[in-house]
Amino acid sequence: MLLGRAVKAALAAALVVAAPLAAQDRSVVETDILPAGLPLSSAVRVGNLVFLSGQIGNIPGTRQLADTGIAGQTRQTFENIKTVLAAAGSSMERVAKCTVFLADMRDYAGMNAVYATYFPGQKPARSTVAGTGLAMGAKVEIECIATVGS
Repeated sequence: MLLGRAVKAALAAALVVAAPLAAQDRSVVETDILPAGLPLSSAVRVGNLVFLSGQIGNIPGTRQLADTGIAGQTRQTFENIKTVLAAAGSSMERVAKCTVFLADMRDYAGMNAVYATYFPGQKPARSTVAGTGLAMGAKVEIECIATVGS
């Protein structure tokens, strides 16, 4: 019975947070970063939040990676993120959360060294996971949530 109350309380709290977001305008942010024909948007803005799709280190508008190494791919990934954030009316300084996906956890230090240069001040929250099979054979993919507006 106690677990039931805890679950009900958690659901009620989630609804309190989700209801205002659901009532807000939702708009798709398109950029030329993604190659044509993909079934996703660069980002979606809901209220004062923007949710970026995972970005990789591709040359904008192509299916070609800008570099073969982790440092170069991470740099290009962040340049793509900056472009999407700007299109949404946001910036790197407004990133609240990043999720980093690595094809190989052995690339963690190389990715992290470049990552730190894009967040010299206050750092966003972050999760990093490793798996296999990132899009286009990328070594890194990063998705972000940022604030927009005043």
